[in-house]
Amino acid sequence: MKKTSLWDLYFTFFKIGGLTFGGGYAMLPLLQEEVVNKRRWASEEELLDMYAIGQVTPGIIAVNTATMVGYRKRGILGGIIATLGEISPSILIITTLATILLRYKDAVYLQQAFVGIRIAVCATVTVSIIKLMKKSLVDLPTVLFYLLVVASTLMFSLSPIIVVIVAILFGIVVQNIKCKKERT
Repeated sequence: MKKTSLWDLYFTFFKIGGLTFGGGYAMLPLLQEEVVNKRRWASEEELLDMYAIGQVTPGIIAVNTATMVGYRKRGILGGIIATLGEISPSILIITTLATILLRYKDAVYLQQAFVGIRIAVCATVTVSIIKLMKKSLVDLPTVLFYLLVVASTLMFSLSPIIVVIVAILFGIVVQNIKCKKERT
């Protein structure tokens, strides 16, 4: 198998970082397309695992996920390069936008453009969630746990960290039960 180049890592995550509007969840469609479908650096399940770890570790989900993918492909240097690729567009865009927004913050067209961007982000996040649900909700225990987590999160505004920790414990318990049943 051909070794992934550092330039390829940098520019892939530069593109993802430059086209991700709306935070870490909005990057899911781009990650799926670039990392899973186009470059085959990870399977959907592996990407979902890296993304989940990226959520529960300190820092920005997008940066954490880029770091893990880069590390997986090229070690520590790959992790650093992928991370730089992910953050470079943000640095450039934020610096430019800060200058423009301060000058034109009350412009009607600018406000209308942001309305459109928010709608597009909601649509792409929804599509990604549906794709991930198809891979994650595979049996009755996972469907029931999903419904319980959604209901609990809506009713009690649970922290994502608590949700992920409980989900880890749930996964361990359910998989142990399944393994014991298979052995008998």
